[in-house]
Amino acid sequence: MSEHPRTVRHRGGTGARAVALPLVLATAAATLAYGAAPGTAAPAPVVAAPVAAAAAPAWATATADGFASVDALGQNGTYGGRDGAIVTVRTQAELERYATAAEPYVIVVAGTITMNPVGKEIKVASDKTIVGSGTSGHIVGGGFFLGQGVHNVIIRNLTIRDAYQGVWNDKDHDFDAVQMDGAHHVWIDHNDLRNMADGLIDVRKDSTYVTVSWNRMSHNNKAFGIGWTENVLTDITIHHNWIRETEQRNPSTDNCAHAHLYNNFLEDTPGTDITSSYGNYARGGTRMVLENSYFQGFRNPVTKDATASLVQRGSVFSGTSGRNESGGTAFDPRTYYAYTLDRAADVPALLKSGAGPRGSLGTTTASGTATGTATSGTIASGAATGTAVPVTGATTAALPAAAATTLTVAKDGTGQYRTVQAAVDAVPANNPSRVLISVKPGTYRETVKVPSNKPHVTVQGTGGSRKNTVIVFNNAAGTPKPDGSGTYGTSGSATFTVQADDFQARNLTISNDFDERANQSLAGHQAVALRTAADKVLLDGVIVEGDQDTLLLDTAAKERLGRVKVTNSYVVGNVDFIFGRATALIDRSVITLKKRWDGSSGGYVTAPSTAAGRNGILIADSAVNGDVSDRTFHLGRPWHAGGDASLDPQTTVRDTYLSAAVRTTPWTDMSGFSWKDDRFAEYRNTGPGAGSASSDRPHLTDARATAQAVDTWLGDWTPTAS
Repeated sequence: MSEHPRTVRHRGGTGARAVALPLVLATAAATLAYGAAPGTAAPAPVVAAPVAAAAAPAWATATADGFASVDALGQNGTYGGRDGAIVTVRTQAELERYATAAEPYVIVVAGTITMNPVGKEIKVASDKTIVGSGTSGHIVGGGFFLGQGVHNVIIRNLTIRDAYQGVWNDKDHDFDAVQMDGAHHVWIDHNDLRNMADGLIDVRKDSTYVTVSWNRMSHNNKAFGIGWTENVLTDITIHHNWIRETEQRNPSTDNCAHAHLYNNFLEDTPGTDITSSYGNYARGGTRMVLENSYFQGFRNPVTKDATASLVQRGSVFSGTSGRNESGGTAFDPRTYYAYTLDRAADVPALLKSGAGPRGSLGTTTASGTATGTATSGTIASGAATGTAVPVTGATTAALPAAAATTLTVAKDGTGQYRTVQAAVDAVPANNPSRVLISVKPGTYRETVKVPSNKPHVTVQGTGGSRKNTVIVFNNAAGTPKPDGSGTYGTSGSATFTVQADDFQARNLTISNDFDERANQSLAGHQAVALRTAADKVLLDGVIVEGDQDTLLLDTAAKERLGRVKVTNSYVVGNVDFIFGRATALIDRSVITLKKRWDGSSGGYVTAPSTAAGRNGILIADSAVNGDVSDRTFHLGRPWHAGGDASLDPQTTVRDTYLSAAVRTTPWTDMSGFSWKDDRFAEYRNTGPGAGSASSDRPHLTDARATAQAVDTWLGDWTPTAS
């Protein structure tokens, strides 16, 4: 879509964070599995003799609750290594071998493992459960690291302790019990974490879908930090933890999109050498819900920044002093998952008896017999013999039901098809049920079109990060077609076009890398990455990247309904880069503003072309940011495609973090049409780019906001991943 002159023509109508790119784009994504040392391979486990699925111990098939249970980013909840072999380890080498392997494992730590060197953090790969054997599993002098894209990890029933180097507020030794940098779907449960050099738990760099439950955290300067990024993305549940004799970060939540804390016990015992400085802390763009916790003797038990929202209810404060704050509106956790609250008054006794490692975990089979040290069993053909001992009863619990048909794509020829389009072509016309196109990591330089007669298609990357699988091309509106029939035009420039209903995309990047600098003589620099022209399109955990006109949210025809949900995703661009006539919900995502080809700042986030009487574009619970100049980007302008005065463009931005890049008058005219004659509004936005209501900056009333909410925007369609 081109930029048009702004001569005003009236008609009747109805009345973050500054980073160049999202973290997953700005840094090279780590591989899914941190493998063994170069030139070596992790040996296959010694496995027990085959047993019935029912024999798998319950702790080997346990799944997370809270935000770690939410289906997102291509991951269906958090179940760790339940689909792999169960192995028991007693040495650092064994633990590291299986924790870093590509395959799923349930790894039982039996006895004390002292890390060498001190501070060693084992790089855990995806699809792992690491569980202590009863109360005997100890990790001394080190811990675990979960890097970018690592997902589906459970760390449970361990004591992780004693990396302390003698300096209380240690700035030189970043020795944590558990550190996450860009991980997702992680469950930390029933551990005893204490006496480390830095933090006990660090949830950093956009790590998300994390649940921390039933742990004891004690005797440390810093207990639990969350954040280290300006992106408001982290979703985390923290419940039934006993935090005692810790000074700070109890926890500190920095720019958490959703932080749900309930039934925790924070205790500062008088007369000890450790004195609390603060308890639960919400800062930056955090939205926190705090329920039914118990604070004993804590100074400043609940604090918040002016920019954070914190709703608290039902907690008990005994012997506390200083700040105890709340304010703003946050979110309803029950819209994400079910949970049951214990009475706050019962929390101290409940956690003193129930938090920390349990003797019943990691030690019994389903029948209740002790596992012992199994010696029978088979070794996988060709595997190296290790010293790890299997736990009797290998788990055979399955992933959620597979799609009716799965087609695999791999550039290297290891799949059924080498291109995504070839797999789409193989989908039968008018297919009645879901077809999953599973795309292995790689860069696929091609254009893809899913035609209207091929509904129910899911295209999903299989890498550890959405950046691992990239579909990219470089057509622009003014690019000549190879057959000499003219140029592609804006809609025809799309790298990926969806014309079929009930389409889904997950865990991949769709990009248009048209080089404007090198093509200044070309007329028409609009270059679409993804065009949707269908109904019921779900984009979950994707990156859609371009410059001008990145994401075209279209419909099959003006009179046709087209609904799109974009969630847990990144949309990157500069001019009108979210545009079209579809009814679209952009939820819990990052909208990243890009400088133009010449290094200048300035642009427009949305350009809706909505039909009258329909919902347009709703951006909710998200962030708008970018490495651009302050006050240079508009949130939107009205696109009356073809000069159609009957259209009624609509964009609403609500409950979203706005960086200083957003103009103080965030809406502007387009092609002779005044934005004030269309539907543009904000509601409860935060950040330096937010502003008070005025005639140049309309805000919704509470009543109107109820009608423009996430759960009603898409009508009778409730998107679910399949």
